[in-house]
Amino acid sequence: MSDLHITGLTRSYAPGVRVLDGLDLTVPGGRLAAVLGPSGCGKTTMLRIVAGFLRPEAGSVALGGRTLTGPGVHLPPERRGIGIVPQEGALFPHLDVARNVAFGLTDRPHAERRRRSEEMLELVGLPGYGPRMPHELSGGQQQRVSLARALAPAPALVLLDEPFNALDSALRAGVRADVRTALRATGATGVLVTHDQQEALSTADLVAVVRSGRVAQCGTPEEVYRRPADPWVAGFVGGAVLLPGKGEGATARTALGPVRLEVPADGGGGTVVLRPEQLALTAPSDGAARATVADVSFHGADTLVNVTVPGVDAPVQVRATGPVDRRPGDPVGIVVTGTATLHSSDEPFRTASGRE
Repeated sequence: MSDLHITGLTRSYAPGVRVLDGLDLTVPGGRLAAVLGPSGCGKTTMLRIVAGFLRPEAGSVALGGRTLTGPGVHLPPERRGIGIVPQEGALFPHLDVARNVAFGLTDRPHAERRRRSEEMLELVGLPGYGPRMPHELSGGQQQRVSLARALAPAPALVLLDEPFNALDSALRAGVRADVRTALRATGATGVLVTHDQQEALSTADLVAVVRSGRVAQCGTPEEVYRRPADPWVAGFVGGAVLLPGKGEGATARTALGPVRLEVPADGGGGTVVLRPEQLALTAPSDGAARATVADVSFHGADTLVNVTVPGVDAPVQVRATGPVDRRPGDPVGIVVTGTATLHSSDEPFRTASGRE
């Protein structure tokens, strides 16, 4: 297993247009990290630098203690020991599945290439598919073959560049699970670039949220979701309820009443961050904050209810399990469960390394 260390990566595409601005990220060996961020934040540029397709203006990349890119060092892609799973598979259409998988094994005897190809196809759930041609496969099967090809040379690191984009929603979950299982079976370190929040949270061991060329927060999916570094991260990673609040020790005073805090506050004001599933709808009562239903959106497993709350400018989102018997205009009560985070309005921006 090989740790990946990315330190101070900087890259611009035009004068004054910096895509990466001193990005730092560490991925422990054998872990899968999802790099999540909006379009243009620098995540794909970071991936291309790690792969060796681009040179950074500053910073370094090291894998398993070996510098791949840094001052005076730039290993070509073929010498980095990195496997790549691109979007939409990118299989060679004139080669059958077995030869696609064995493409990077040209230095090995024919029998060994064939055996390794069969092993990898077994690993990704496609035993016996070697003689088929790419056009005979579904999109999900093509992505599995692409993963098998990337894993065949036993790389220390596998880079996945939004590999599930072309798949329909019903197929994505199964392919994601297969990718995760295959990476764990081989012990390879993985980096998944995505803009899909649910994909990052459900697939990765670590989630790194990138903003303006830096890592705004890196942690386990639970940490990033439950304890976001700031309101922007909270809103980008998932549905967020952002309320003005004032810390009062272990609680914060908000328009929804007192809310327990994850970390006690010193009495200052700021933004209280909750998740929609932490709010529960009740009948209007003296023990609940009063609100009015503005909109109801049924999603099958859950229902999103937007309510207006006196003293809060934007609608507040409530996520309820299953259907709810509420209509726009209904008066309701809101009860808060669990703990929240409070972020000071003058809190400085920090990267995952703590640098401002």
